[in-house]
Amino acid sequence: MLKCTYIVERIDGDYAMLRREDETDQNAEPKMTARALLPPEIMEGTRLLYEYMQYSVI
Repeated sequence: MLKCTYIVERIDGDYAMLRREDETDQNAEPKMTARALLPPEIMEGTRLLYEYMQYSVI
């Protein structure tokens, strides 16, 4: 299973832009994710763990 960490770069309405921490390409586009799939307490700068198809705050 995929296990990786993300940082919430920006929150825009019902979506959050996530950047993968281990991404080697600095020009990679952030991942747009629906906030309904994320923990409700997130804010910009929050670190998230993605594991077993779920996000949790680190």
